[in-house]
Parts: sequence; structure tokens; C-alpha cells
Amino acid sequence: MEKKWTYKPLPNAESTQQLAEAINVSFPIAILLKQRGIPDFENAKNFFRPAFEHLHNPLLMKDMDKAVWRLEEAIRNREKIMIYGDYDVDGTTAVVLVYGFLQHFYNNLLYYTPDRYTEGYGVSIKGMDWAKSQGVSLIICVDCGIKSHQSISYAQELGIDFIVCDHHLPAADLPNAYAVLDPKRKDCPYPFKELSGCGVAFKLLHGFCQNNDIPFDKLYPFMDLVAVSIAADIVPLIDENRILTHYGLQLLNSQSRHGLKALMEIGGLRKPIDVSSIVFGIAPRLNAGGRVAHASEAIRLLLAENESEASKLANTANISNDTRRNFDANITQEAIQLLEQSAEKHAHTTVLFKADWHKGVVGIVASRCIEKFYRPTIILTQADGKATGSARSVNGFDVYEALSECADLLEQYGGHAHAAGLTLPLDNLQPFKDKFEKVVANRISADSLTPQQEIDCVLELTQINTKFYKVIKQMSPFGPQNMQPVFVSKNVFLKGTPSILKESHLRFTVKQETSIAFEAIGFSMAHYFDKLQPHTPFDICYQILENDYKGRRGLQLVVKDLRF
Repeated sequence: MEKKWTYKPLPNAESTQQLAEAINVSFPIAILLKQRGIPDFENAKNFFRPAFEHLHNPLLMKDMDKAVWRLEEAIRNREKIMIYGDYDVDGTTAVVLVYGFLQHFYNNLLYYTPDRYTEGYGVSIKGMDWAKSQGVSLIICVDCGIKSHQSISYAQELGIDFIVCDHHLPAADLPNAYAVLDPKRKDCPYPFKELSGCGVAFKLLHGFCQNNDIPFDKLYPFMDLVAVSIAADIVPLIDENRILTHYGLQLLNSQSRHGLKALMEIGGLRKPIDVSSIVFGIAPRLNAGGRVAHASEAIRLLLAENESEASKLANTANISNDTRRNFDANITQEAIQLLEQSAEKHAHTTVLFKADWHKGVVGIVASRCIEKFYRPTIILTQADGKATGSARSVNGFDVYEALSECADLLEQYGGHAHAAGLTLPLDNLQPFKDKFEKVVANRISADSLTPQQEIDCVLELTQINTKFYKVIKQMSPFGPQNMQPVFVSKNVFLKGTPSILKESHLRFTVKQETSIAFEAIGFSMAHYFDKLQPHTPFDICYQILENDYKGRRGLQLVVKDLRF
């Protein structure tokens, strides 16, 4: 599918040159910084040197004082505290963060994660009954709860107080909890709104430490969990998320907990571990338990106290992940076949339902379908006599808003602009499909139906050298709103003969008139092989990486797209 190349606006040349001189970097680097909202020396210093001192005061968050006070009271009175978390990576890391940290001070604790299939998303009635049976009087709910009004009210009737730590968009009314920590609350003055669920839980502990003169060093050993949650939940890698991820990656690469270390080993991940390593190597294995078994698998792994226990649990997670991949591959193949046979190939949306599809992978399948047919996609299966599943969106289109317009046909829905979950009666399937198509068709732009390749700036190959790459490397950790820079070099020429690797990848060498030659690799780009001809100029869109092959290091262009 052909991509549209979209160039980021270039900042003012004079102020960009001033920034380049002030921090002693090249002009293209100064462009990248200005595009990321870094205007001057002081901001650049904070960007390149993330520090704990730059974290915001946790007491700025609405209800934080109440939450900290209630936690302190529970500890003073020896109440039983339960940590309740969602079954995805963000939820399980948050449970381990709060449970593991509080264990250092207090032992009257337990944790609970709902079953994806029997309890569904959010705070369950079953979970509340179990908490009551265990004598729990305070629940700290992480990465969910902001829309669990009924269950939280029920818990109150049972004599259980709630501290909600969530980051999802609240409804008009908040649940009737003792304290609701969510920076997305309309009345919350907290300056950073894009924390992960685990990040909000971290701020609760940050506030607890601050209020009780506990050194911040006590929280540092848990930074690896926060970094994993931020990467896995794909929240913006700016502000506090950048600081937390910076320190979390340091820990992952030095003294990470046994469970994460075992996952890195079983996944064959090489150091240095970065955000991509988490997204593609660690997160899927942590998620797999909640998708095909139970999320308590991941929690036990992250709490493992020795290498032997961690290795055994990591192996179980890896087996669950292999099972998940088989489900994913088979259902994706079925879904794409259904789409290709459908008369609706030219619709603005994809909505597919099959009663026996595995509920744990429908979100992944929706993302795979978007790779093939670029449009908002919903994949549904049957559970408890209802249609339930996941929605995924395309660039620039808010799928949550579109679902909101179809709320009259839904029993339940929740999520955000890029991804959402939904449940509806089986009888409403066709009316929903028709209405969703109509809503999207009226709202979506042509640009949103075309894959976009965002480009930071045009670069001459002569501007690429080791120093240039080292500065780019220091701009990490990369993620949403601080993506790894993408460049375009125009009128480059093929040098030598290109080759095809593993039947689908393209390797070749390029240069410009006065530049040195650079090796380039285009993954799944073998279809360009015949177009690469000697003496025929073309434009190349790429990222710069360091390639270490058999002990030989060099800069390599990782190709995103080509134009002839």
C-alpha cells in the first residue's frame, strides 16, 4: 500500500541556528529539537539529561492527599489491603509495583486480577465478593476503575473503601470511591495528563514516600516496571514518561528483577534493551497469560524471588505467547480472507464477527487487518451470548468518538482515540455495522484513509557521521511524540548490486555525488528490487541505526520507503 509522505513543518531558521550554536549541535539536530518543542539551552539540557528532580509534585493530583491519608490509615490500623489491577501489561506491572513496594513496609496485603473471559474488563462483582471473603477493607485499584461505578458502589455496601488509580478518560460522573486519581479528570490540575496506569500508581507511591520522608531510592528498584508499562501502553514519551522510562531502561540493562531478566533471556533480547525491545520482546510475553490463560501468571513472574522460579514462569509465559501467536496468525488469515471475499472491500470500515474467534487476540487481529486494509477496524467474537471485541483506528481518526455515536446499540464500550473495547447484543450486529460505517464515512478524511509516513526533515548523506548519530541516540527513549527521527535524502544513486534476503528483505548500498556510501536495508521491500537501477536517481526515506555484524560496526540506513 503506497504511503503519503508528510513533512513536519520546519522551524524558524534563525532561531534554529541560535539553538544549534548554543548547544553545539548541527543544524539538522537543532531542527529535530525545535520540532519536539525544545526552544533553548535550558530545555535542551533537561531533555538530554532526564532527572528525578524534574518529576511533578504528586500532591498536585486531585485527591492525592486523600489517597495517601487513607493508605497511611490502613497501615496504621493493620487493615487488609488488596491491589486490584487490569489483566494487560499496564495493569499487571501496576499491581506488582504497588504490592511489591508496600511489602517492604507492610505485610497484610493481597492482589487480584480479573479473568478476561469470566469477569471482563474493569472492577468485577466477583472480585468484590472475594475481597469481602478475605476481610479486605481497602482496595487500591490500578489501570481500571474509572468507569466501574456499579462495582465500586457495591464494594462500599460491603464496607470496602476504594482508591482508584486510572489513566483512562472518565465519564461525566466519577465512581463513588474514597479517592479517584486520574490526571484526565476535568477538575484535576496535575500538569501531565498522559501517564500510564502504572504511572498513576507510581505517583501514589511517590506521594506516600514524600509524605512519610521515605527516600526516593526505595522506589528506584521498581522503575523497570514503570518503563515496561509506558512502552507497552504506547503513551507519549514526553515529560514524566520520558524521565521514568529513562531510569527504567537503565535498570532493565543493569539490575532488573528476576522475572524481566528471564523474559529477556527466553526472548533472545540483546542489550541495550530499549523501548522496541519491550514492545516486541517483553510485552507480548507478559500479555500472553491474560490473553490465553490468566494474568496472575505474569504477576507471579514479576514477583519471582529467584532465578530458578523466574526461569520456570518465563517458560510458561513463552508457551502462552506461542499459543497466542498461533491464534493470532490463524484468525488473522481467516479475517483477511473474509475481507477479500467481501463485497465491502471499498467501505470506510471493517467490522467482522465470528463466534469461535479467540477473545484474547481480537485486538491484535484488528491491528493486522489495518496493515492490509487501512481503515478503522472492529473484530468481534461471541462470549456469554453477546458480541464482544476490540476496535483499532487509523492515523488521525478517533474511534472512541465514533463508538460514542453508536452508543444506543452498545451495551458497553470504553477506550481512547486509537483503541477501544465494546460489547453488544447479537441482534444489534448488523444495525451497528451499518451505523458505524455511516458515522465513520461522514467523519473520516481522505488523509486518514491513506497510510502516512511522517518525515522530520530532508538530509544530505554528507551530514551523516558518527557524531550526528550519537546525538540522535541521546534523544532516546523514543516513542509517541518523540519518535526516532525519519529523514529523506533526495537523488541518491545505487552503488553496486542489490540483494534479497530471506525472500522478502532488500539490501543495497546508496550514495550521493560527494558522500560516502551507506548500506541500506528495507524490511519486506523485495518488491523494489527491479526498480533499483544503476545511474537512476531515487529518493530514500529512512532512519539511521548502528549495525553490529560479526563485530564490525557501522551506520546503516533502515529504509521506510522509496520514491522513483
